[in-house]
Amino acid sequence: MLVEQKQPNMGRRGLVVGNYCHDVLIRNDVVVGETLGGAASFISNVLDGVSIRCDLVSKVGFDFAYSVSHPPIVVPTSPTTLFHAFFDSGSEGEGVADRVLKRVCFCGAIEPSDLPELRFDFGMAIGVAGEILPETLERMLDICEVVFVDIQALIRVFDSGDGTVRLVALKESGFFHLLPRIGFLKASAEEAPYVDVEEARKWCCVLITNGEKGCTLFWKDGEMQISPFPAVQIDPTGAGDSFLGGFVAGLVHGLAVLDAALLGNLFGSLTVDQIGLPKFELRLLQRVKDEVQRRKMQCLNCCEDSNGDLKFLKPAGHQQFHSSLAAAKLMSVAPLPECLRNSSPRAVEQGIPQCSGQQKLLVNPVYEEPIQSVEGTQ
Repeated sequence: MLVEQKQPNMGRRGLVVGNYCHDVLIRNDVVVGETLGGAASFISNVLDGVSIRCDLVSKVGFDFAYSVSHPPIVVPTSPTTLFHAFFDSGSEGEGVADRVLKRVCFCGAIEPSDLPELRFDFGMAIGVAGEILPETLERMLDICEVVFVDIQALIRVFDSGDGTVRLVALKESGFFHLLPRIGFLKASAEEAPYVDVEEARKWCCVLITNGEKGCTLFWKDGEMQISPFPAVQIDPTGAGDSFLGGFVAGLVHGLAVLDAALLGNLFGSLTVDQIGLPKFELRLLQRVKDEVQRRKMQCLNCCEDSNGDLKFLKPAGHQQFHSSLAAAKLMSVAPLPECLRNSSPRAVEQGIPQCSGQQKLLVNPVYEEPIQSVEGTQ
C-alpha cells in the first residue's frame, strides 16, 4: 500500500487525471463569477504544497485562460470545458432556492493512450465533466498501486440538448464493475445516495464529506466520524477536492488512515477560508509538514497490519494531532484580498462579489452545492 517507512516521500509519484475547466456563475441572469475550475486545479495545489510528486493528465482547449503549475494537453480544435452554474435567489434575495449546472463546452475525453507509459504509487481519478472513460479508469487501475476516485467522475451525465448535469446511480454508470479494484471512493453527502454506501464499503473505503460537519469513513468492518476544523466560509468552491488532496497527501506521507482524513479536513477548511484557488502560506505548509512528520514517527507501527494492508483504527494521540493541526492553522490566517480589505463585514461574510481580475469570487460553489434532482435518476 501507500505507507512505507523505508523510502523517503519525495520518491513517491502519483498520477492525477481530470480536466481543467472554465467556470461561470450566473445568478438571476447576471454573471457574478468566473474562475479556473476542475478538481485538478485544487488537488494539484495541495499536493504541490506538501511536496508530493505527481504527473497530471488534463486536457484544455485553444482558449484556456489560466497559468497552471502542471501544463495540460492542449487540443487545438476544441474549446476548454466550460460550466455554467445558474442560481435563483430566495424571495428576499438571501440564500439559494435552486441551482442548475450545465456543461456548455466539452474539451474531450481523456483516453487510455493519453496516460504515461509508467507505473505509479497512486492514482487519482477526478474528472468533473465526463472526461474519464471506463477504459481510462481501468488503465489507471492497471498502472497505479492504489487508485482514489471522486464519485463525480463516474456518475455525472449531461443532457444532450442544453448540457444540464444530473446524477445516476453508480450501478448504472458503466463503472460499477471496477469498484472492487478501487482503493478509496470519495463522495459528498449529496452524492452518497447514488453510491449505495453499504454495497461500496464491502469493496473499498468510502469517504463521505459533509461540509462543516467534517467527514465520515466507511469500510467493510466499521465506520468513523472525523472531526472538522473551524472555518470562516467565504467561498466553499473546491473544498471537497482539497480534502481529497490532503487525505492522499497524508497517506503518502505515512499517516494512519484516520489521521490522513484529519489532514484532508484541514485542507478543506483552508480552502473555504479563501476566494477561488487557495494560496497556502509557506510558513503554514512547513508547520503542517512538521506536524505530519512528528505524527508519523509516533505511529510507525500503527498504519499497516502484518499483511501490509492499511489499518482503519483511530491511533492513540489522534485528538492531539487534530489540536496540533488546528494550532498550525491559527498561526497563519490568510489575509483578505486587497479588493475586500475595505469591504463591509457583511459583504465578506455573504461572499458579495466585489473583485475584478482573472479570478472572481464565486458567490456559491459550482462543485460543492447539491445538484438539482431530476426525476428518474435515483
